[in-house]
Amino acid sequence: MPTLLADAPLPPSNDSMRLLAARALSRAAGAPLINGNHVDLLIDGQANFDAWRTAIRGARSNILFENYIFRNDELTIGFRDEMVERARQGVKVLVIRDWMGCLGQSSRSFWRPLTEAGGEVRTFNPPNLGSPFGWLSRDHRKLLVIDASVGFLGGICVSAKWLGEPDKDIAPWRDTGVAVRGPAVRELAASFVDSWSRLGEDLADEFLQTFDDIASAGDTDLRVIATVPNVAGIYRMDQLIAAMAKKRLWLTDAYFVGIAPYVQALSAAARDGVDVRMLVPGTSDLPAVGNLSRSGYRPLLEAGVRVFEWNGSMLHAKTAVADGRWSRVGSSNLNIASWMGNCELDIAVEDTDFAESMERQYEADLQNATEIVLSERCRVRLQQPRYRKPFKRRGGSSGRAAAGTMRLAHSMGAAITNRRVLGPAESVSLGGGGLLLAAIGMIAVIWPKLIAWPLAGFSFWFAAVLLTRYFSARRRTRQTDKPEDHCLD
Repeated sequence: MPTLLADAPLPPSNDSMRLLAARALSRAAGAPLINGNHVDLLIDGQANFDAWRTAIRGARSNILFENYIFRNDELTIGFRDEMVERARQGVKVLVIRDWMGCLGQSSRSFWRPLTEAGGEVRTFNPPNLGSPFGWLSRDHRKLLVIDASVGFLGGICVSAKWLGEPDKDIAPWRDTGVAVRGPAVRELAASFVDSWSRLGEDLADEFLQTFDDIASAGDTDLRVIATVPNVAGIYRMDQLIAAMAKKRLWLTDAYFVGIAPYVQALSAAARDGVDVRMLVPGTSDLPAVGNLSRSGYRPLLEAGVRVFEWNGSMLHAKTAVADGRWSRVGSSNLNIASWMGNCELDIAVEDTDFAESMERQYEADLQNATEIVLSERCRVRLQQPRYRKPFKRRGGSSGRAAAGTMRLAHSMGAAITNRRVLGPAESVSLGGGGLLLAAIGMIAVIWPKLIAWPLAGFSFWFAAVLLTRYFSARRRTRQTDKPEDHCLD
């Protein structure tokens, strides 16, 4: 018997919906909502570096510093020397550096003055013959925690290139960071401790106890989202926010390579009347990724998403703000490498005042951006072209090449398996993929040894890795299952 309208259950109240939304966000991100915090928005490198330096100089018990890039330049040497001075005064100084991020930027010897002063430095994921594809996973976090008083995070690496080069008329990079005070500082410290423990001996159990019972510093609620490879907490939250946004969803991203499910989520929101905007670099430190990002504009533009390109030297911020209430700032880019492959760190803030500050900054940024539109012939073009000075490649974030490869593989896989109909933008990448495979096929026909020998080498390498791990697992199993001796009465 059909249910009469009068007998249908009443819709949940606004309070009930808020509780459901809060629960959904906590489960998606894998992070609880933390009350009683204060968050300061720090725009661009200089503001962040000044705040970091002041906090380091005032450290009394510990300095926890985790970053993807530490570049051997005057700026970073200054930070190192400040930490050396604090270590000599008995402050516990712990540093985590990413091996790939620091490749060509700084070496282990750069940190010798700090280790000699009593500090400790660990390196994330250096090359390992036992893990052939381990290099794909990077520690992309940018975190600094001082005592139990303040934590800094965002998109800024420890490098003077964020300050630009005034003598060459190169403007500072546009980037966003935050300073967090209050109980959430403990979660930031816990994320560092987790990373530290993965790289060697654990810290003493009582170390985190110094971060317990941190007093309230304000009335801002936030979540600390510390992701590791294959956890995808940020991806689930990004998808959920795209689905929940009612009025506005404004995104800024440095290396956008949107995969189909997320592009579809943004497109669905725009078609439903949400003001969806995306601000991306106009000139990238990795041009190939910039071109790959542009190839994904079409489905967004066709759905009504507004896309803007930054006119400055480099836009490196990773932020989002929705409905004047919810905001995200951190290290995660909108690509598969950040969502699935790296260790990342972000905060999701639920506060109207902070969101208002984020929206004001976003509108200010758009004053230095050019909107991308579809022309009458449905080609992607600049609405108001402006001169952009060529940007020299100077290195960048982890996994961007891997993200591009994943996107190409995703499109090629869809075409080969006929899982779904490819959009016009995705089909563009198939031509390059087809030519690449044709070239490999020609090489295999004409010079088969060029294909056979490397393939044989990789096969033996992977076989050695798998067999080594098999025998190690078997040995651990035998030790675990070893029967205990029993005494008979």
